[in-house]
Amino acid sequence: MIHQDTIVALATPSGAGAIAVIRLSGNDAISIADSCFRSIKSKKTLSAQKTHTIHLGHIIDGNKTIDEVLVSVFKNPNSYTGEDVVEVSCHGSNYIQQEIIQLFLRKGCRMATAGEFTLRAFLNGKLDLSQAEAVADLISSDNEASHQIAMQQMRGGFSSEIAKLREELLNFASLIELELDFAEEDVEFADRTQFKELVERISFVLKRLIDSFAVGNVIKNGIPVAIVGEPNVGKSTLLNALLNEERAIVSEIAGTTRDTIEDEISIGGIGFRFIDTAGIRETKDVVESIGIKKTFEKIDQAQVVIYLFDSTQFKTLGSQFKVELEKIKNKYPQKPLIIIANKVDKLSNEDISSLKSQISNLELLSAKKGIGVDELKDKLLSFVNTGSLRNNDTIVTNSRHYDSLLKALDDIEKVKHGLQSGLSGDLLAIDIRQALYHFGEITGEITNDDLLGNIFANFCIGK
Repeated sequence: MIHQDTIVALATPSGAGAIAVIRLSGNDAISIADSCFRSIKSKKTLSAQKTHTIHLGHIIDGNKTIDEVLVSVFKNPNSYTGEDVVEVSCHGSNYIQQEIIQLFLRKGCRMATAGEFTLRAFLNGKLDLSQAEAVADLISSDNEASHQIAMQQMRGGFSSEIAKLREELLNFASLIELELDFAEEDVEFADRTQFKELVERISFVLKRLIDSFAVGNVIKNGIPVAIVGEPNVGKSTLLNALLNEERAIVSEIAGTTRDTIEDEISIGGIGFRFIDTAGIRETKDVVESIGIKKTFEKIDQAQVVIYLFDSTQFKTLGSQFKVELEKIKNKYPQKPLIIIANKVDKLSNEDISSLKSQISNLELLSAKKGIGVDELKDKLLSFVNTGSLRNNDTIVTNSRHYDSLLKALDDIEKVKHGLQSGLSGDLLAIDIRQALYHFGEITGEITNDDLLGNIFANFCIGK
């Protein structure tokens, strides 16, 4: 599927700004730009200029000068899309952007669809499919870890690992297929011992990549953390302290937070999404009851739960504190639970010692004074296995890749079982072909228009 037409789109975010970049790609990209561009310094046309050069001039519509611009020329195949590409850097007024785009449309361009520039890069062999998907992840990355993973995948780290496994499996598959041509002579071209070793190694790598998705999904989407507790214990103050801004309303009136409030920060390069919930308590207030119901819904969605209580009220809480805590522990036994005593700045050393003796693994905090906030951040970070990230290991973040890896592993396990039970070559070949198919799905060696449509529809227009 090779595109012959020339597409155009705004490559920078829409809206007014200092500058905007308008991108063209296709067979006629340079000639269309040439027809509207007048260089200030050079008498050469853009077509006569060298690739990867920038030129100062004006965009002209007949006798009308639209703007003074910089035009970048990238000639095929040495461009992002593998086609002729022109990028026009103009002043960032909405009027100027639209005037230039409309001019190019009249000259023979059509508007690019979502992700079409990157789709063309894939179709022209500039990127494989997993690298193309990493482009979208890079654009949407909002913390250091997700940026690092997207960069590694865009450079082909994940692709090369999959491609190597696929190539080795393909070599053995070819020998197995060759055996089928000489079935009557009962010969084996594929060394079964070496084949078993390869299958074991592929199985090991696939399991490692599949396991990495747990970390990758967290890094890509962030870790939801629910802050729960009785009303007026300082949940909103803690959220403000973590975010370092007045995000939530703080009041002495119990039940101020009637709805959940969410915001995200990066801790050690990992995104954490904090959810400040309505207080948990028995109430006849209809609106507050709805907020409490939402609290338990948010705990369902959270991966970590922070239970906050007012340390100055601990003696009067008595059994009520334990009941609420046990309710959360019993309902969510698998979720990490951090128990935090707030307002410890108002306690004596003796009171703090008494608290610690009654509650194991207790964290001490004064959200208002900022005491213990950094220690809490370290505690939260300890729940994320960042070892693979630090070691620059391949980490899977894409659910489509994860699904294909699971299917490939299932087929490899069938091959392994077949080898152990002495299955015939023709039956082994079926499972090998299926494993190869799923490897190919990841890198795009095997694809279809529906799959490409689903992937690139999630891109922004202009990329």
